[in-house]
Amino acid sequence: MFRITRESVIRHLKEIVLWIVVGAIILNLVSYLRQPEVTEKTLPGLTLETVGGKNIDLAIYRGKPLVIHFWATWCPTCKLETPNIDNLSKSYNVLTVAVNSGSDEDIRNFLSEKGVGFNVVNDRQGKFASMMHVEVFPSTFFYDASGNLAFIEVGYTTIAGLHARMKWLEEKGAER
Repeated sequence: MFRITRESVIRHLKEIVLWIVVGAIILNLVSYLRQPEVTEKTLPGLTLETVGGKNIDLAIYRGKPLVIHFWATWCPTCKLETPNIDNLSKSYNVLTVAVNSGSDEDIRNFLSEKGVGFNVVNDRQGKFASMMHVEVFPSTFFYDASGNLAFIEVGYTTIAGLHARMKWLEEKGAER
């Protein structure tokens, strides 16, 4: 007969915590190793068009932290992360770039299906992603208020992780 004891519960909890820690270390290592080789460490001076037809000059984001999130409609991890990015976009400046994801209509349908409303640039041929050396999706670039690249995350990022990075960038900007 199987009997639950305090010691067995503690042993199982320790094992679970160990696996969570090991998993977090592995995910962070993979993210670090798969980061793009970015040579330009400042926000590029570009004007991009959203799928809604709005022109966005990246210079308007100076003065506040900005996230540029590269993703694709065909990427399973991107689909999982979509609600996290939408959540972040409600509190911070977020510009997303859908790479090789079809027409504007395809992307609008994806956004509607997911119930999200963040700004999306359609990078049909992956030119902007290529310029930024993005080869893995999702890839998320975090810029500080001065337009300097502070972090790059590759792969899934939790809501807590996204908000923590942005909060840190806000606090760093407030210190200046």
